[in-house]
Amino acid sequence: MLGKPIRRAREVYAEYPRQFWVVVGASFIDHIGGALLFPFFALYVTLHFDVGMTEVGILFAIFSVSEFFGSMMGGALTDHIGRKSVIIMGLIVSALTSVGMGLVNRIELFYLMAVVTGVFADMAGPARQAMLTDLLPERKRADGFGMMRVAMNLSVAVGPAIGGFIAARSYLLLFVTDAITSIITAVVFYRLVAETRPESRLEEETQASLGDSFRGYVDVLRDRAFIIFMMMSMLVTVVYVQMYGALPVFLRDVHNIPASGFGLIMSLNATMVVLFQFAITRRMSDASPMLMMALGALFYAVGFAMYGFVGQYGMFMLAMAIITIGEMVVTPIAQALVAKFSPEDMRGRYMAVFGISWLIPGGLGPLLAGMIMDNGDPRWVWYAAGILGLVAAAGFLSLNRSVEDSPSAGIEAIAAD
Repeated sequence: MLGKPIRRAREVYAEYPRQFWVVVGASFIDHIGGALLFPFFALYVTLHFDVGMTEVGILFAIFSVSEFFGSMMGGALTDHIGRKSVIIMGLIVSALTSVGMGLVNRIELFYLMAVVTGVFADMAGPARQAMLTDLLPERKRADGFGMMRVAMNLSVAVGPAIGGFIAARSYLLLFVTDAITSIITAVVFYRLVAETRPESRLEEETQASLGDSFRGYVDVLRDRAFIIFMMMSMLVTVVYVQMYGALPVFLRDVHNIPASGFGLIMSLNATMVVLFQFAITRRMSDASPMLMMALGALFYAVGFAMYGFVGQYGMFMLAMAIITIGEMVVTPIAQALVAKFSPEDMRGRYMAVFGISWLIPGGLGPLLAGMIMDNGDPRWVWYAAGILGLVAAAGFLSLNRSVEDSPSAGIEAIAAD
């Protein structure tokens, strides 16, 4: 009875190079630490420092600004010195600063640690995405990014539930655990992962200065189709980030849902991704990518808006299930599109610029939500999220009309615009 699933798993494993699986496995280890800690970040800050959601919003804004500079630095270094070194550097420094955040007792020092953490933690993001793009042929990238999401969410499937129980005993232990997983991941990358930067560009990029690499960002910003797509993605992300900042505090303060209850909601999100992401990604392979992005944004609009209207725990779980469907549609399609946009020798910089579609909403979204929750009706966070989701869906539909109707030509037409 188990023979067919095992055989299918072996077939899927054989479809990808061995180093791809090493990178996925190492990233899974690193993500366990973040999955234990990040869902309870807003809860920790409000309790430990006795501050409101506005201060949490400021903290997320600090993270986003520092992550922006870290991502830009990481993208340039990725194309200049290679993927592997940048990833290891980011992991080691972020591990040290994670422990520092757990030890400080003044909000000002916490802000300082957030700056350092943001710069170095996000430095590795473009390098990791560029490495995956290097390893996979174009036809396998959407599936490969989807597979990476399965691994990431497998860690989240258990992380928040475990983290909720750890947080009830010691928040410091959450920070320490995050640091340990980062160090283990750095060792795995050092010992088992080879550099993937294309050899054809190695001598040319080595001779070029780091300043030349930074100047390459001008070429990225001139890519009109890519920038329009990124702006649409930012609207989607403003909605999505509320899941980690505003939602746990809203459920605690308005509906008396404890940290363990929120952890189970997040575990549902991760479990659905683990079970269904790969199948959904393969079913979308022949669909118009912009139509799929619009569909995902519509699911976001419905799911997030529900939190402003419902009050039962079962309905909170249903809303998260709807959001997760949108997430499984949007994320792998967006990452595959960025990989398609980027020339071989500029993958790190394209990945870094696309990171802005996460970094700016990651700071602005929680800040605006915090101001609403501290000064008005908190349900308006979810009403506004629904409206923004609908606007994003309309934007992707409009962008889709500017490309050919053929689903297989969709990405090609956008990239060539």
